[in-house]
Amino acid sequence: MASKEQSPYPSPASTGPEPSSGISRGQWMALAAALLGWMFDGLEMGLFPLVARPSLKALLAGDTVGEIDKVVGLWNGVITAGFLVGAATGGVLFGWLGDRLGRVRAMMLSVFTYAVFSGLCGFAGSAAQVAAFRFTAALGMGGEWSLGVALVMEIWPNRSRGFLAGLIGAASNVGFLLIAVVGLGLTTFVDSLEAFFEKTGMPQPWIEALFADGGWRLLMILGATPALLTLLIRLFVPESEKWQKAHAAGAATHWAARDLLGVLFGAVGPCAIIYVWAAKEIPLFVQISVTLIGLAAATVGYTYPVIRYLQRSALAGDHANRDWRQALGRMLLGACLGGVALLGTWGSLQWATPWANQLAGPDIPQASSYTQISSALGAIVGTILAALMGDWFGRRITYFVLCIASLASAAVLFRLNTEFNAMFLVSVFVAGGCTASFYGWLPLYLPELFRTSVRATGQGFSFNFGRILAAVGSLQTGYLMENVFEGSFPKACSVTSLIYVVGMVVIWFAPETRGKPLPE
Repeated sequence: MASKEQSPYPSPASTGPEPSSGISRGQWMALAAALLGWMFDGLEMGLFPLVARPSLKALLAGDTVGEIDKVVGLWNGVITAGFLVGAATGGVLFGWLGDRLGRVRAMMLSVFTYAVFSGLCGFAGSAAQVAAFRFTAALGMGGEWSLGVALVMEIWPNRSRGFLAGLIGAASNVGFLLIAVVGLGLTTFVDSLEAFFEKTGMPQPWIEALFADGGWRLLMILGATPALLTLLIRLFVPESEKWQKAHAAGAATHWAARDLLGVLFGAVGPCAIIYVWAAKEIPLFVQISVTLIGLAAATVGYTYPVIRYLQRSALAGDHANRDWRQALGRMLLGACLGGVALLGTWGSLQWATPWANQLAGPDIPQASSYTQISSALGAIVGTILAALMGDWFGRRITYFVLCIASLASAAVLFRLNTEFNAMFLVSVFVAGGCTASFYGWLPLYLPELFRTSVRATGQGFSFNFGRILAAVGSLQTGYLMENVFEGSFPKACSVTSLIYVVGMVVIWFAPETRGKPLPE
């Protein structure tokens, strides 16, 4: 019966190849939709830091003036950590849907989820509602990454993988760059929008509600615009022929919805980790114990659907899936490689922006925007170069070199800069390029670790599990600053950047996949 099922989407072959390039229109549309999705991811992730403080101050206005900054800081940390955990959970959840229902349909659902719930933040009536909406939006964002990578890598020729991976990594950083530029003129931008709505005849109470406290509600509502992408995806993006072939052979029949209870169980672990590190007066040994138990719970819960799928598939006679331990090993290996990159970014370079504000003081109020722009520009260059290097020199040696470059650039940034000036911005550009370069390497390498039947789930876990480690690492940087280094950004971030030494070791346990086709 499975062999008779037809996809509602045209295959790449049916769209007609372009005579000049041999690449079909459907392939170009899939790439365009995926790149736009990743760009909007970057926009949305960069938008919240701009509106976090005014929005939380407005929503927490009932607190006393003396405590408001402390409460805002606590909620901001909880919302950010919850967002990272949501993205990790969504990577597995929507990856599961992509392997069962198809890349295109699952990607539509993921984009719709993160767009709508990002927009709903603009209607939130409390900080808890913002946290809930951001967590749900992150589910879709984590899924969109893994689904877009699987789709693009499967329908484009093998020879294009290096270039495509570079574009994938650069796309989200283009979004970061755009929102940083908007941040430079945010007040002017919001004032222009307010004048526009007044001319349209919108009721004044609506305008006042939308533009109060810096217009954060309107900016968050605009986060729903990527929902329009679902129409583009539905009409023009073809399904992966590799997935269609696996689906026709009955591969999707071995997925079971009840296995998703494992994902729910796994999500409890990171939430417990966030709680014990965010709460005060919890003994350190309890925090460490809960962290280890939470990571174990997340590992078991998030990998459970794939293990059960492979076990059922093997019992049904698919001998290629008999050794589920190999797939599990590759998922854990990929999670380590992705975790090094994400922990290094969130535990060190992401703190460059508040550090820039500290160094610049009130004399340069736009220091954070200049820093984010420098970092994003470096990241765009770094992601493209890293993917091309992986194609030219090999996956393992490239990752090793990226770790060395990231460690060195972080040391230069945090140990040799003492004031906000041109040297600081150059250092941020270089460090941004080196530390973000992994996001061009990972979409090149992770799809090559898994067969088509489990590719979206496997790489979704591998990349997004690193977000849990990033959440833990970000909390650790804050802990080091508060309890060990007396508020010193450079010392705390320098210690966190040592995670790249782990990557320099782990990569040599990974298989070299350069020059090999994607596993069927």
